[in-house]
Amino acid sequence: MNTSQIYIAIAIAALAIIAIVLFVVRKNKPREKLSTLGAFALLLVIAGIVFGDSQPIGYGLMTVGGILAAIDIVRKLRKHE
Repeated sequence: MNTSQIYIAIAIAALAIIAIVLFVVRKNKPREKLSTLGAFALLLVIAGIVFGDSQPIGYGLMTVGGILAAIDIVRKLRKHE
């Protein structure tokens, strides 16, 4: 295994641990549905990862996805106030 594969394995393990912790902590709490904007942001981030070989396209898609996710967070925070 080379260094990049080790980093990827560590990142996957960390994400799995975070997912398990969140699942256990939020088990009894009511869940909000994923908004359309949030779903589109997630889709763009995943597309950016898939098209990561072409760096301008991959980073661009991830950036747009991150911006849309931030907009969605702000909109939800304003709605709850």
